[in-house]
This record gives sequence, structure tokens and C-alpha cells, in this order.
Amino acid sequence: MYTPLKQARIRRGQTLADVAQAVETDDSTISRIENRKQSASPELAEKLARHFGNAVTEIEIIYPERFMQSEKA
Repeated sequence: MYTPLKQARIRRGQTLADVAQAVETDDSTISRIENRKQSASPELAEKLARHFGNAVTEIEIIYPERFMQSEKA
């Protein structure tokens, strides 16, 4: 199951490094957030939502388990 953040990144065809550079963090942080090993700070969640043009919301980034969909979605 992919998190909403990972789904948004894949839909855009971006790499972890692309997203990390755009929001001024490192790709390992984005990876940990996507894999639910780390929670995004509210500030980072806002940057990510803006980067994706609100295709994914701050709430979806902070609480991904509430919005999980299968990998085939």
C-alpha cells in the first residue's frame, strides 16, 4: 500500500531526490515519510502539499494511515 505522498510523487514521475530538492530536505527524509518510518513536521507537510499543487494535502501527509490505498490504485 502506498501513502498519499508516494502516490502523488509517482503520478508526477518524480524521484525522491526531485521532491527533496524542491522542498529543501534530503531524499532519505522523504523516503522515511513515504514508508511511515517518520512523520512529517507540519512545516514540511505544507511544503510538500504546495510542491504537489495540493494534489496531496497536509493532513494526508501527516496522517497517511487514514488515506492508504493499494499499490494498484
